[in-house]
Amino acid sequence: MAETDCEQTEILMKECFSVPWSVDALKEMFHTKGYCSFLAKEETEVIGYIGMKVVLDEADITNVAVLPAYRKKGIARKLLQQLLDEARQQGIYSIYLEVRDSNAAAITLYKHAGFKEVGKRKNYYEHPQEDARLMLWQS
Repeated sequence: MAETDCEQTEILMKECFSVPWSVDALKEMFHTKGYCSFLAKEETEVIGYIGMKVVLDEADITNVAVLPAYRKKGIARKLLQQLLDEARQQGIYSIYLEVRDSNAAAITLYKHAGFKEVGKRKNYYEHPQEDARLMLWQS
């Protein structure tokens, strides 16, 4: 992802999340150490996004999003694989993420990629309020 992709990425996030990141928040990633993001595009349209924040040998996945019209086509799986490959190259030992309890498709995706459930975060999400499952991947 390049800083010039932030406006398109904000459009994607507005369609996918009840509390999306703003263009300014996306641009801030490029000026903060440790952020790494990847996009899927169809021509010039951003159709998928994944990002992580790295601290030492650990990381947190910040967001994973694919436009509804492009879901169930393997895009999220490919983005996640690209992110895990980058994590291995950077020597990252573990990656955490939170996922809505109700997001069965994402939970399945993460489990197939080697993430394990390690906890819950009560009322983590808003709009609507919902618990999160805390998941962990280790190399």
